[in-house]
Amino acid sequence: MDVIVLGGGLMGTSAAFFLARRGIAVTLVDPNAIGAGATTASFGNIRRTGRFLPQLPLAHRSRALWAQTETLLGRDVEFRATGHVRLIFDAQSHADMRRFADAAAPWGLTLEELDATELRRRFPGLGAQAIGASFSPQDGSANPRLVAPAFADAAARLGAHILPHTKVQAIARTDTGFSVQTSRGGLESAILLNCAGAWGKAIAAQFGEDVPLTMHGPQMGVTEPLPHRILPVVGMWSQDIGAYLRQVERGNVVFGGGVTRTPVDPLTGHAKADPRLLAQQLKTVVRLVPALRDVAVIRQWSGCEGYVADDLPIMGASGTTPGLFHAFGFCGHGFQLGPGVGDAMAELIATGTCDTPLAPFDIKRFAA
Repeated sequence: MDVIVLGGGLMGTSAAFFLARRGIAVTLVDPNAIGAGATTASFGNIRRTGRFLPQLPLAHRSRALWAQTETLLGRDVEFRATGHVRLIFDAQSHADMRRFADAAAPWGLTLEELDATELRRRFPGLGAQAIGASFSPQDGSANPRLVAPAFADAAARLGAHILPHTKVQAIARTDTGFSVQTSRGGLESAILLNCAGAWGKAIAAQFGEDVPLTMHGPQMGVTEPLPHRILPVVGMWSQDIGAYLRQVERGNVVFGGGVTRTPVDPLTGHAKADPRLLAQQLKTVVRLVPALRDVAVIRQWSGCEGYVADDLPIMGASGTTPGLFHAFGFCGHGFQLGPGVGDAMAELIATGTCDTPLAPFDIKRFAA
């Protein structure tokens, strides 16, 4: 068996690694640098709180793999299980948190509920107006700029062929699988895995599978370096667009959310942060950590992400074409899932089954 993986983000590189680990011949193709798309634009959050409940088995699988990344990949991708605090500012959000915590418990996720007193005792400086919080102690963050290259390099050491800066010019079905014409020449394989992110829709459409996916970019920013005071990842329960932040070990505070996502040019995939939204965004960020009120923001960025209409990814076998598999459209919350997605897709391709239930993400849910 041999596999061509389209897409060099976290999903594609982790799939290439776990396929190669199973002894399967893999070629990964990406038109840009490895990890330069949605992965590097990511916040780096490793969060299970607030997820679609049937997604939790995949999230648990991935969380277990995050703990092994340094051993698996031979380098530190800055995974840190610092915990995930989600602040509560109003009664409706408090009720939402409790409903989720009760519903998530049978799915294997236990959240600690903190009242205002306990929140201030354990995490001083967070959410001066917060009435409480949830805490998931085993979650945390990793560095989105390190992880996809680390998976790609580890896959290459296992024999995978990694082809960055390689444009796909044509894809065709053949008697024995698939033919992919690239700017470096032609490739042949029995299996094709579509991990092309926001461009996964176009690849699926070539095989008669239409996915209601649109492109948007997150509004991300980072502050000047500060003394390290914020250990956990910090978010919020909100009926609106909640903000989130984390402080990296070098002292900078990375933040996002709080405003609507920006549009993306579908022809180029270029996404730009809108500086006009920064003031509105920072009002929400400062609710999380009031001490950031007088801190300088030194950079903003965005990236092209694919959002499916029902806010769930596409994962699994094609509904029209034997040998074609999909793993794309993670709707801005795929970073935590990345290693689990790669491992699950490798298992599915190699064995025909997957221990982690993937039915809710089947592309056939959009079939006419």
